[in-house]
Amino acid sequence: MTINELQDEIIEEFQAFDDWMDRYSLLIEYGNQLSDFPEESRTEQNLIDGCQSSVWFTCRMNDDGTITYEGDSDAILVKGIVALLIRVLSGHTPEEIVNAELYFIDRIELREHLSPNRSNGLAAMLKQMRLFALTYLSQESH
Repeated sequence: MTINELQDEIIEEFQAFDDWMDRYSLLIEYGNQLSDFPEESRTEQNLIDGCQSSVWFTCRMNDDGTITYEGDSDAILVKGIVALLIRVLSGHTPEEIVNAELYFIDRIELREHLSPNRSNGLAAMLKQMRLFALTYLSQESH
């Protein structure tokens, strides 16, 4: 699936709920479905700056030229946001990730239902995921 198809799928899932308490429950459910994050990856180096809670991200380049992200958070709601970002961006090439316009965040009204600190954390997570992709992209061009 393309990044946009994945975003559209998420928008559809969120539109099934009018109540934000139900949408928060959906986010928490996504977080609970995240793969276990390796304990040895919970390092200072993998910690995202700018997040109120602890958020860790790692990524690796696959043989097929796509990136796989892994992440976790000690906050249950943030863990759901991590899961959404991984679902949308993992399995794509660095170029696709860097060029992606992530419209699902606004379409599901996520940003406006987060505290300013959480919203800044979301921006920091996205920035780090894009930086990972940019790093791989610059390595490819050398």
